Amino acid sequence: MPEKPLGVHLDLDGAWERGILGLPCVNLREWGPRLRYFARKDDLDEFVRQIEPGLGRFVLYGSGDFHHLSALLIRRLSAPVTVISFDNHPDWDVRPPRWSCGGWINRALEFGNVKRAAVWGCGNFELGFPSIVFANHRALRTGRLEVHAWAERQASRTRRRFNCMTRENWRARFTRFVQELNGGEVYVTIDLDCLRAEEVHSNWENGLFSAGELARALLEIRHSARIVGADVCGAYSRPAYARWSQRVIAYFDHPPLPGAWASAQACRASLEAIWKALTSDMIDGRSSAR
Repeated sequence: MPEKPLGVHLDLDGAWERGILGLPCVNLREWGPRLRYFARKDDLDEFVRQIEPGLGRFVLYGSGDFHHLSALLIRRLSAPVTVISFDNHPDWDVRPPRWSCGGWINRALEFGNVKRAAVWGCGNFELGFPSIVFANHRALRTGRLEVHAWAERQASRTRRRFNCMTRENWRARFTRFVQELNGGEVYVTIDLDCLRAEEVHSNWENGLFSAGELARALLEIRHSARIVGADVCGAYSRPAYARWSQRVIAYFDHPPLPGAWASAQACRASLEAIWKALTSDMIDGRSSAR
């Protein structure tokens, strides 16, 4: 049986060019419209059966419109894990459709091996009223879901409710968080929309992290825990849908696109910095456990 690659690029939408990061590329363009924004469970199950044999520990795919694929990648794992998500959105919406990029973290929390999920870098409106009504309040109350949001993007009431982080204190808070992982196993998922607009071109609102800050955060995780899997999404691609329901709901949910984009070179540089921090010890042949 051929050895699985360390990492793989699943090309669903042309968001990244073939050969990016030197990764083997699997052409899945025919699947993109069926899976984008939300998907039917039967389609997802069929998709997983097709890609499973070639999946590596690290997976790159395209737009954040496909972020619900993270839950499928996490589902492959058997050992107890903590899910760490870097995202400008909490992805906690409990409303239908069930398998969607805006509610995937609820699917992950249903898996028995997921101990908890922590989302770092939220800066959009979903933490405030009325969107907060549709959050996974049970998971928040029990502590299985943590949201570490940017204070400067939130109203005062939301800042108090979520004890939001600031540009001055987030590093210290993150260091305490990773130290508490105590060598455990983690799955990391990165939606590049958590980066500043000048560093990445996304289909969604941008966050406040720089690529350098995110890379340092990943190095901290690697020194305090064992990364058993990870995925990266969030680059821009032109939307294409298989069903009218996807197209209509996505149209009303997506934000207006900004007038200025990060350059392709800046997007590529951001991805390269993050991918290197996530995987470089694996590439050098050493273990990620510390």
